[in-house]
Amino acid sequence: MNETWIAIALGASVLLFALLSMVQHYRRERLRAELLKNLDHHSWCRFSRVRR
Repeated sequence: MNETWIAIALGASVLLFALLSMVQHYRRERLRAELLKNLDHHSWCRFSRVRR
């Protein structure tokens, strides 16, 4: 019976770690998408080019 509880605790901790990793990955992808969306604006283009 003791081995069963150890296996359950170990499995639950692995699942918790996987859940936290998934949430972190989701947040990182949302932040990345937001940053890429902000790069789509062309207001910075006129400042980056050399005027002749």
